[in-house]
Amino acid sequence: MSTELRNFLAIPYDELEEMNLKAKKQRLDRVAPHKIQEERLQYLADESRIKAVTVMFSDLEGRLHMLDYDKKFLLKSYDNLTFDGSSIRGFTAQRESDLRLGIDWAAFYWGPADVFGPGKVMVFGEVIDKGGEPYTADMRGVLKTFAEGLNKKQGFTLNAANEIEGFLFQGPDAERTYHETGKFEYVNTGGYYHSLPGDPLRTFIDTTAEVQRSMGFQNEKDHPEVAPSQFEINYNYAEVVAAADHIQLYKLICRQVARNMGLTASFLPKPVVGVNGSGMHTNVSISKGGKNLFWDPKGEEKLSKFGYEFLDRILTHGNDICLLLNPSVNAYRRLDPHFEAPNQIKASAVDRGSMIRIPIGNERSMRVEVRSVAPDANPYLVMLSIFKTGLEGNTSKLKNLRQAERYLPDNIYKAIEDFRKADWTSELLGKDVKGRYADLKEASADRCARLLGTFVKAPEVQYHHDVYNQYLWNKF
Repeated sequence: MSTELRNFLAIPYDELEEMNLKAKKQRLDRVAPHKIQEERLQYLADESRIKAVTVMFSDLEGRLHMLDYDKKFLLKSYDNLTFDGSSIRGFTAQRESDLRLGIDWAAFYWGPADVFGPGKVMVFGEVIDKGGEPYTADMRGVLKTFAEGLNKKQGFTLNAANEIEGFLFQGPDAERTYHETGKFEYVNTGGYYHSLPGDPLRTFIDTTAEVQRSMGFQNEKDHPEVAPSQFEINYNYAEVVAAADHIQLYKLICRQVARNMGLTASFLPKPVVGVNGSGMHTNVSISKGGKNLFWDPKGEEKLSKFGYEFLDRILTHGNDICLLLNPSVNAYRRLDPHFEAPNQIKASAVDRGSMIRIPIGNERSMRVEVRSVAPDANPYLVMLSIFKTGLEGNTSKLKNLRQAERYLPDNIYKAIEDFRKADWTSELLGKDVKGRYADLKEASADRCARLLGTFVKAPEVQYHHDVYNQYLWNKF
């Protein structure tokens, strides 16, 4: 169809980066929400080349949902955007289905037109229940409330950066057709760091990195990972809600770039047995008044007493929150000690089999790295469970807690059992949301073989929440 009559917004990559970094700084500086809202509304009204606004939100399992609103409609109705919550897994029952979407104007993004289409901008939404309160199953809203409360009461800023691994497979629908093909096909069989310029994996990584850069991610490094066709594209720290938003955008960008190439970007934790799985190592720190509270030049490994207390609480509740960090049947294939799997509930500066690693750091970069996180986890749940547990959880009196011989569950049923019986997870999520989440995980697990075995079973992919296919679920 001819486009010569259309004049939709398409911004060069360098200008996109400048615009997105400016918006990112406003967010970091905590500019008053009403000021940002006024600025964004005025921008939308003035920019005639914008046709639609994509409002994004995530369900309880972390699946990203997107609704496109006509710009003119949004300008009139942004404070009353309703949707059917009963159609979202883990949200409301049919009899009480109406929910509303608020707009988090600070979480506003300009995307490249050649990837997301011209004439659109993107913004994250906040789910609001019928009474006007933040919806309890919207983990983004819960995380935002938690982080803002800590900042107001104690001056804390929660910081996070994630190292998200994934695989690139042949074909545009490799996950959706796995139950028919029974296999994933690599696009590249090179090793760690080895990928020639111009081959499909390198082209994918380069293109994805360019898109991320244009959207203000502030990239650090990108490279093929250990397994064939595996990738990792690293970017800078952000405040915790923005960091979780970045995870959702990262996966969206990777999938869209891959599809444009006729390929599939997969974030299954262990799509292929016999090679390293994919993780989402989560680096966290807390600052106050610009000072990194995890840094102590005289502390063991330069980590402060505050930092050690934080990781001790996470180790104490390691089994309790494992289901939140590893939410799928397939995730428990990754927790295999033969492939550098972080399945030991301990902390170490060097042992990569530890749940928590203490990387080398300085006054600016000192952090703890929670390694036992799968890339298919709900990023808002991951951040909430790590920070709230690290700050408010209990500390076990177990002797030698940081080096005790303790292990994470090796199957999802054990993880569900630990999650259900833990008092801490009720305090973390509330009993209602906790029950909903556990029920969703159990329903998915019950559609799969109870024993993992030595090859990836079709239902692990077929009923995986990241590649949810309603038609397949209804055929069960």
